[in-house]
Amino acid sequence: MKKPILFALVAAVIVVTLYLLARNPVDLEMLRAELDGLDRLRAARPLLVVAVFFAVYVAVAALSLPLALWMTLAAGALFGFGWGLVLVSFASSIGATLAFLAARYFLRDWVQDRLGDRIGTINDGIARDGGFYLFTLRLIPAVPFFVVNLLMGLTPIKAWVFYGVSQLGMLAGTAVYVNAGTQLAQLEGVSGILSLPLVVSFVLLGIFPWIAKLAIGAIKRRRAYAGWNRPARYDRNLIVIGAGAAGLVSAYVGATVKAKVTLIESHKMGGDCLNFGCVPSKALIASAKLAQKMRHADRYGLSAVSPVFSFRKIFERIHAIIARIEPHDSAERYKGMGVEVLQGHARLIDPWTVEITGADGEVSRLTARALVIATGAAPFVPPLPGIEDSGYVTSDTLWERFVTLDEPPERMVVLGGGPIGCELAQSFARLGSQVTQVEMVSRILIREDEEVSDLAKMALESDGVRVLTGHKALSCGIDNGERYIEVEANGETSRLPFDALLVAVGRAARLTGFGLEDLGIPADRVVETNDYLETLYPNIYAAGDVAGPYQFTHTAAHQAWFASVNALFGMFKRFKADYRVIPRVTFTDPEVAHVGLNEQEAREKGVSFEVTRYGIDDLDRAITDGTDHGFIKVLTSPGKDRILGVTIVGEHAGDLLAEFGLAMKHGLGLNKILGTIHAYPTLAEANKFAAGEWRRAHVNPRILDLAERFHTWRRG
Repeated sequence: MKKPILFALVAAVIVVTLYLLARNPVDLEMLRAELDGLDRLRAARPLLVVAVFFAVYVAVAALSLPLALWMTLAAGALFGFGWGLVLVSFASSIGATLAFLAARYFLRDWVQDRLGDRIGTINDGIARDGGFYLFTLRLIPAVPFFVVNLLMGLTPIKAWVFYGVSQLGMLAGTAVYVNAGTQLAQLEGVSGILSLPLVVSFVLLGIFPWIAKLAIGAIKRRRAYAGWNRPARYDRNLIVIGAGAAGLVSAYVGATVKAKVTLIESHKMGGDCLNFGCVPSKALIASAKLAQKMRHADRYGLSAVSPVFSFRKIFERIHAIIARIEPHDSAERYKGMGVEVLQGHARLIDPWTVEITGADGEVSRLTARALVIATGAAPFVPPLPGIEDSGYVTSDTLWERFVTLDEPPERMVVLGGGPIGCELAQSFARLGSQVTQVEMVSRILIREDEEVSDLAKMALESDGVRVLTGHKALSCGIDNGERYIEVEANGETSRLPFDALLVAVGRAARLTGFGLEDLGIPADRVVETNDYLETLYPNIYAAGDVAGPYQFTHTAAHQAWFASVNALFGMFKRFKADYRVIPRVTFTDPEVAHVGLNEQEAREKGVSFEVTRYGIDDLDRAITDGTDHGFIKVLTSPGKDRILGVTIVGEHAGDLLAEFGLAMKHGLGLNKILGTIHAYPTLAEANKFAAGEWRRAHVNPRILDLAERFHTWRRG
């Protein structure tokens, strides 16, 4: 209760002062009259007058009272230009900082909670360039300083930065008014202090930092291109290297706005997602899930049967699905949009020139004003001794290697406990393989909350997967014709024999062979970019897995929009890539879906939160479908319905997550979800019930007590 009481007291002081000023407005005549007495007192008690004047000025500035102008004039008249400037400069800066801190204490949390994620971009900009923006505003007297104080208090700018910049930025305007005060006897009105030429000068002074920033940017660009000869004209507006999710979207955007675009792909159109990742793995998961349902058909009142299937036909179906979706990403489709599609290996020769080596060895070169690098990522294979002779497969190669098998591998070792490893381990176990999953750290799905990891492990183990966490792979070998992998746990080593070794320990960006190193473009684990997805060269952009920080198809497509738009229209307006609401889904059974913060991430970042849970075992539709397991966990700001993050474990969790992603993106709280009609009976009702759990936990018991008394009274 302290904060509301203090706020009320401060507001009361301001209101009373404004009322008194309204009844007795200050003007030059009143100021001259008061200064006669103050001047005599200053001559008798100079230190006392200085101290009181300084304290009163600080209070006036801190309370944002409309007296600062008159006190600045008085400082010039009483103390002269030099001492008057020193007193006012420090008093105004200290008072402004107090007003800044008061706004932060009383209002910032409330404003941030109300605006939610919508203020994220402003916060990021202020955190990065707040001092620059503040300095510009301080140089322009037309912008009321008290408004700047209050608004800056709502942002994350550091207090010491605010004070220092204010001290410097307000100095010029303060000097003008203090100097006017030294000529108080000759002033006929306040309007005479700031003439039009002086105001224009201040405005020009205010925009000077922006001009300087543009000039510095131009110098940096010029320096980046030093040593390179820019073409006199360009063959293309945009060249895109890589036809995965990021490359396809970049080319699509360019073609849509009628740019001349060339798309270069060295392997298959559609990239990893279509050919090796999302599409084939989900097709495999669907077949494996159906096989598991057949084994447990008795749960639906049917006869349980052991599924009889052809492993070869399952993989033929997978390739048929790829072929069916393939036209969406085909060269023919993009050529129909106006995109030039070239098959070959691309290499950067200079910041504007790409050399293309075709499958037949023919070499050609094209120039473009802008380039987008979208070369994607490939499975990372750890340098274990003997692994190259183990016949291992990855999430990229298994689809071609296994298509010729009549039966699933009898014994399979899956190396890695991330999403890909978990999805494939469960699928092969459901298709009859004896699967052992090896994970070096203490649990699988390490990015999820511990309870989610535990639930996923239980699900895999119930399907027959042997999950070995805390086991480090040491080497691979062959003993009497039997292949094995050696692992270590708690200081003891053991051998795991296998017929197939699936390496799924992560993916690494494709960085080599494209000329990045020749151009000096920083690329360690990923291509280094700024907020606009620009590389070292402002006309070369990177998007998708090769740029990071996420390796999701939907994030690659999201980045591609920013990269292509900035590449084509950046001279007019650039857009910063927005990563505030990024969903992710692991397609195990049950699915694990997540957006925003989970509990472990919130704790690591020091974010305060409340947790609301709803058990899907209570949902009517889940009960009828026999999928009544899992939960929805929502993190919210303490006492608020603002959503910080959501984790869903259950059937179609990825589909259920979309509503929460929409709410977070547009600053909608749980009350909005609760107030939305959801069709019955659907799984989507779980989202509404989760919101209802939050609402129930935040009902004021006093209001319920009053309601009960009211109804008792109504009954007579």
